[in-house]
Amino acid sequence: MHDERYTEAYHQLAAEVNEADLMRRRYGFYWAMMLFWMLSAVVILVGVILLGDTWFQLILAALLGLCMAQLGFLGHEAAHQEMFESRRWNDWTARVLAGLFTGLSYGWWVDKHGRHHANPNKERSDPDVGAGVLSFTPEGTDGRTGFLSRIGRFQGFFFIPLLLFEGFSLHIDSVKTILVGKNVTHRWTEILFVGIRIVGFLAFLFLVLPPLMAAAFAAVQVAVFGFLLGGAFTPNHIGMPTVPHDAKIDFLRRQVRMSRNVRGGPLVHFFMGGLEYQVEHHLFPKAPRPSLPALQKIVRRHCAANDIPYEEATLSQSFRTILAYLNQVGHMNRDLYTCPLVREYRG
Repeated sequence: MHDERYTEAYHQLAAEVNEADLMRRRYGFYWAMMLFWMLSAVVILVGVILLGDTWFQLILAALLGLCMAQLGFLGHEAAHQEMFESRRWNDWTARVLAGLFTGLSYGWWVDKHGRHHANPNKERSDPDVGAGVLSFTPEGTDGRTGFLSRIGRFQGFFFIPLLLFEGFSLHIDSVKTILVGKNVTHRWTEILFVGIRIVGFLAFLFLVLPPLMAAAFAAVQVAVFGFLLGGAFTPNHIGMPTVPHDAKIDFLRRQVRMSRNVRGGPLVHFFMGGLEYQVEHHLFPKAPRPSLPALQKIVRRHCAANDIPYEEATLSQSFRTILAYLNQVGHMNRDLYTCPLVREYRG
């Protein structure tokens, strides 16, 4: 379903975005953000030493999880080449932020996230909608039998609680990739970075805190980190149309129709790290975070001019849609949330 009209429309959109200087690097913003959150993490760890043997340490654990989520957003932006002109600077910044600070593999993340950006919500191609504990597409539900099939009808109700385990899942997938994955670039560097972060962090906690408290601190930090990171990424695509694995759709409609923006004020912007502008991020993944509000105005105007639906909802509306969608998919409902573009393809 490639359409020259939409290809030309994207070229016109890109030209206007470049003319508005919205792809310009924002060095001051990113250096300030990186230094602030790195220093915040150091201050929290010093606070752990000073506070000593008290369960108030779990407050610091939650704050550290918040710091790690913010550094995760920055690592994501560096991986998209948003920070620096130099690809090498971006890659190594992302590798350090991911490995040494959040304990995740940069190589694993780039591969997984790159496949998502190339084919958002496309069955068999987008790893973010691959079947796991939850099924995100009708195709994923088709292969379920027995217990998984029965509880799938209520899987939407498990979604938010499962976000608390997202951080553990990210760490496990990262470690598996760097240890036994194929074609891992800078494997030993990643093993060193992730090893220092995970093993060093746990050693620090068990040296300065009683064992039970240290374990609780680590669990809370990872749970908050995963909940915030997962809570920022998941509202953007789940509940939007899914695409058959053999569909061929032009870039502009593919990225806009499968993405949802989240509407909100400064608090939403803070906790989502700019990912609330998901449509713009998918169309221009190298656009720096401070440019996204201005970029949105241009994108919305072009979508309206080309009759391309532009989805935007509040955070609460997004999560209500996600819960309803997951339950409908669990019931093997193939038609709900299917946009006319996909119906046309399937027809």
